[in-house]
Amino acid sequence: MVHLWVRAEQRPHEERVGVTPEGVAQLVRAGMRVTVEDSRQRAIPIAGYRDAGAEIAAEGSWPGAPADAIVFGLKELPEDGTPLRHRHIMFGHAFKGQPAGQVLLRRFRAGGGTLLDLEYLVDEAGRRVAAFGYWAGFAGAAVSLKALAAQAAGAVCGPVATWRDKEALVADVRSDLAGLAPRVMIIGALGRVGTGAGDLCESLGLVVTRWDMAETAHGGPFPEVLAHEVFLNCILARPGCPVFVPAGAVTAPRALRVIGDIACDPTSDFSPVKVYDRATDWDAPVLRVAGDPPLDVMAIDNLPSLLPRESSEDFAAQLLPSLLALGRAETGAWARARAEFERHLPEA
Repeated sequence: MVHLWVRAEQRPHEERVGVTPEGVAQLVRAGMRVTVEDSRQRAIPIAGYRDAGAEIAAEGSWPGAPADAIVFGLKELPEDGTPLRHRHIMFGHAFKGQPAGQVLLRRFRAGGGTLLDLEYLVDEAGRRVAAFGYWAGFAGAAVSLKALAAQAAGAVCGPVATWRDKEALVADVRSDLAGLAPRVMIIGALGRVGTGAGDLCESLGLVVTRWDMAETAHGGPFPEVLAHEVFLNCILARPGCPVFVPAGAVTAPRALRVIGDIACDPTSDFSPVKVYDRATDWDAPVLRVAGDPPLDVMAIDNLPSLLPRESSEDFAAQLLPSLLALGRAETGAWARARAEFERHLPEA
């Protein structure tokens, strides 16, 4: 019997979850055992999971889960160096040379466990079976525009917090802009992330330049980026990705005032935005990388959690068919994810 153990997220501000109570009910009906940890911050209350047939465990108790349990979360594990003995489903951010990712992989090597990375859970065509991208784009564009509004008022963008729903988000950003009409460029406009970013900007009536592979195929440079007040990068870092914002952009003549690096992979060698080196967070949403004129970079790496209920329900619906297939993990998307892990696992 497949035993899925849904852990509580241990990162501050992370309210998302990858399966809903309705999904748990389907998994239980399919013959799976499901354990869900209690959580002080999850957007969906624990009562719904209990009613759906899940066993309830204490928050953070996953290290003591049975050895055959598949531990399912979204964001990073506590960085305590302990060996990892279970199969883990999560976003590991470990296969592109990230320093923290290499540490994580060594923990799997030490414990004999397996990382089934949600970023690499793909269908036969290589497309991810489930993604939070749309909501990352929607929320990332919102925070970037709030950063521009704060900058126009002579300030740096202050802390952000969850919005009740997307309507509340749009109303808040519209109020902040108060008549500002920045030109926005989106690269990766045809993907999930870019679509979400474009939808947010469109709801505010902004002029948007939408680029995708056809417009960036020549490899750069891209002076058009500097001609827009706001640039939103919606393309994941990967080998061969062009540089959209070189390090020299901070001193170049530019209209550019805010970069929303929604894809947010600053420690990767393949990052297309070269003017910053670390992610931002909810308490300090932007880095000011130039002062005259100002240039702020928004690079929050858990943007969908700003709309936790909507993003969780959307992602969970996309992922559920794959969770139902966990009993056949030696084939299909799960087998491809395992092969990717084994390809990147460091030598003993």
